[in-house]
Amino acid sequence: MNAGVLAGILAAAAVVLMAVGMLAGGRKTVVEERLGDVTAAAPAVVAGGEEAMAGQRASPIADILEARFSGSQLFSNMARDLARADLKLRPAEFIAAIVISGIGVGIVGGVLARALAFSFVAGIGGLFIPILYVRSRQSARLHTFEAQLPDMINLTVNSLRAGYSIMQALEAVSKEMPSPTSLEMRRVVQEMQLGISLEAALENLLRRVASTDLKLMVTAMNIQREVGGNLAEILDTISFTIRERIRIKGEVRVLTAQQRITGYMIGIVPFVLALFLYFVNRSYIMQFFNPATRICGIPMVITGLLMIFLGFFAVQKIASIEV
Repeated sequence: MNAGVLAGILAAAAVVLMAVGMLAGGRKTVVEERLGDVTAAAPAVVAGGEEAMAGQRASPIADILEARFSGSQLFSNMARDLARADLKLRPAEFIAAIVISGIGVGIVGGVLARALAFSFVAGIGGLFIPILYVRSRQSARLHTFEAQLPDMINLTVNSLRAGYSIMQALEAVSKEMPSPTSLEMRRVVQEMQLGISLEAALENLLRRVASTDLKLMVTAMNIQREVGGNLAEILDTISFTIRERIRIKGEVRVLTAQQRITGYMIGIVPFVLALFLYFVNRSYIMQFFNPATRICGIPMVITGLLMIFLGFFAVQKIASIEV
């Protein structure tokens, strides 16, 4: 094996191990984990629910960043996104993961391509890997939650008609429904048991789950508590409306499937073709990065990447129809 390739692989492995040590170096003890099961909702009361899901592990670098940027809009948004993805990371740890991902991918790309410019481009791409992973988890978790929402409302309605209070009904949902619905409802019940009002607990739930259908349910519950009325009948009507919306969304996804696949092809095919040409005719691809031609090659690569991303997002926007 080439010595440069081996050195690059070892360097990338060292970066990955450093990331693992940074993110997992401050794990809780067994006692702390057991106490956390009881007190997990307490930080959500203070900070709106995000920090409770971000975890409380100790990390020196993370502590420095937290002390410097705690309370900023950037960290607040990151904490919210991590909570929605159900990742037990603090914003500072997530930033460290982004930086380490960029360095690791840049090292591997530079070793494989044996070009500093390619290493730089690969490093920039590596910065987006953790962000895309979080977005993917958010989307999958939200889709699962919204699919379970009608059944959750029906269970709540049946519990209310059986004589349960709203807290007992939510507790029944937390025991009977699968994850992530059971997990989120358990957090709501825990916050209410700690003395938080139902309105505040549901508001924290909306911060963790950005669902339009859930917002409709929460709004109806808050209005009912102010003006009165039969909550079971209100939620039953909302459940029917949500089921119809889910059905229509499914039909729309079927009708727009071709356009969405076209967008994926626009984004993937150029990279696959470039990789294929790199292995088949490496000298042809490296014309973009050679010292004599990179003054034109690198701007062409950047322009091509920009056009690919614009085309992808334009097609996805056209295929995205609000219901």
